[in-house]
Amino acid sequence: MRTGRPKKPLEIQAEDREKLHMIARRPKSAQAMAMRARIVLGCEQGMNNSEVARKVHVSGATVGKWRERFREFGRDGLLDEPRVGAPRKNHGSTD
Repeated sequence: MRTGRPKKPLEIQAEDREKLHMIARRPKSAQAMAMRARIVLGCEQGMNNSEVARKVHVSGATVGKWRERFREFGRDGLLDEPRVGAPRKNHGSTD
C-alpha cells in the first residue's frame, strides 16, 4: 500500500528529456544544474521522491522542490532564482 501524498504527473517532452540527459552527463555543466536534471529524470522513471533522493544523495524535500518546479515551469524552473537582498561584497578585493 502506498503512503504519502499522491504526486501530480510529471510529463517530459522528448526535446526536454534529451536536453536534461545532456545537462546531466556533460562535464562542463554546473553541478547544481546537473543534479536537478538527474532529479527530474529519476522522477520521470517512476521512482518516488525517497528513491530519487537516495540515488542523487539529497533530501526528499529537495527532490520535491525541483520536481514541482520542473512540472510548473519546465526547464526554466531548474534555473537559480535571483537572491533577495543586496549583492554580496567581496571584502578581499583591491579593485
